Amino acid sequence: MYRFKPAAAAVLTAALTAAVTISSVPQAGAAAGCRVSYQVTHEWQGGFSADVNLTNLGDPVTGWQLTWSFGAGQTVTQLWNGTVRQSGAQVSVDDAGYNGSLGTGASAGFGFVGATNGSANPVPAGFTLNGTACTGTAPAPDPLEQAHTAGRVTSSGQYTWPGIYFEGRFRGTGVGIVLNDSVNDYDVQIDGATVATLVTPGKTTYRVGNLSNTEHRVRLVKRTESTWAAGEFGGFVAANGGAILARPAARTRQIEFIGDSLTAGYGNLSTTRDCSANGGVTRNTNTDISFGALAAKALNADYQVNAFSGLGMVRNYNGHTPGTSYRTYYDRALLHVDGDVWRNPGTWRPQLVVVGLGTNDFSTALNPGEQWPTPDSLVTAYKSAYQGFLDRLRTRYGPATTIVVSVPEASGAFADAVRQVVQDRNAQGDSRVRHWNYSDPALDRLGCDWHFSARDHRLIAGKLGEYLATLPLPW
Repeated sequence: MYRFKPAAAAVLTAALTAAVTISSVPQAGAAAGCRVSYQVTHEWQGGFSADVNLTNLGDPVTGWQLTWSFGAGQTVTQLWNGTVRQSGAQVSVDDAGYNGSLGTGASAGFGFVGATNGSANPVPAGFTLNGTACTGTAPAPDPLEQAHTAGRVTSSGQYTWPGIYFEGRFRGTGVGIVLNDSVNDYDVQIDGATVATLVTPGKTTYRVGNLSNTEHRVRLVKRTESTWAAGEFGGFVAANGGAILARPAARTRQIEFIGDSLTAGYGNLSTTRDCSANGGVTRNTNTDISFGALAAKALNADYQVNAFSGLGMVRNYNGHTPGTSYRTYYDRALLHVDGDVWRNPGTWRPQLVVVGLGTNDFSTALNPGEQWPTPDSLVTAYKSAYQGFLDRLRTRYGPATTIVVSVPEASGAFADAVRQVVQDRNAQGDSRVRHWNYSDPALDRLGCDWHFSARDHRLIAGKLGEYLATLPLPW
């Protein structure tokens, strides 16, 4: 590195015209990604000069501020093509006005003279542009920026619960759907009509074309359960000459459905209880036509179907996986990630929650060695856990949310226990917990393994709509 003599440094310093000033933070929004080149051009005893070039890799900004911290006591004494302030090691440089607008990929540069406190003059690290760290790479696109969903989806677009849907608007003759999922099946709907079913599509951009050149709506919905692997939605992309429009507005009504395979729509496409010869359970499941999804759509409500086949309130089907239950997984976004917690963006505040848990607790006899010595002790544990779960929902959603505790059995230990849970809750003063028994001899249970058929789900959705019409719901 070339080192100036002191006399030469004086000549350089005299040539500078921009003084160190105090400036305010530009009110121009945050950058979403940036790259910085910092080069020491000359050094001399007690001082140095440097050139800095910053590139905006994110959305356009109309004003910028670049900040960094010196690591060896350096100070900026003069600067050009910007204004600077320094407090201790922290340096902030604002644009000079004429160079404040930076489009995506655009750059701006400035230079300065600095003083050193000794011989060390390391290049600073940790540059930020308008508060965003400059990592040198473009930010990952936000898959939900132009898509609406009410489901439990992470910020990176991953999800596991059944029935997750994404809705968008676009103008043009086609649209692409970016997906990464080798496990689940999906329906693609355009303007309310299903145009394709994607069976374990993998990593792909599925495209729909040959549409009229006008505004359309697109909806992607996850048909299947995947408790062991996450799907990933990468957003909607426009066809050539078109554009993705602002995402559809969220609906004012919100309903959450909590349950097991009956709520998930397990095997509902089958017309025979043995699905081994017609594609198996997965190919015969479509949560989008489960009773919850159908009832919500009839009410023009956003919804979540937080259902997990085989799990109960305290006991899973036939006693499998002891020590776990539905309650183990309820808080998660990604079911296969231990300890995961869904981060509610603050927009999910359902006025109605429909809970249906208990079929797996009671549908099979207790096995030797299970923790409940008698059926009565299982009922006691079930009722106690149900009250605790209702407390959990109350804490999460508040006293105004109506909770419907549902049961598909006409009589028996399951039906009696659910009825008692609601009676006890009402006696405690919680009148917004309601009981709904939807047993009906018209249900054929022709879905896989004696589950509800598509016809049954339509029947139940109608019954649920009729029942909800009798409630003083706050919508």
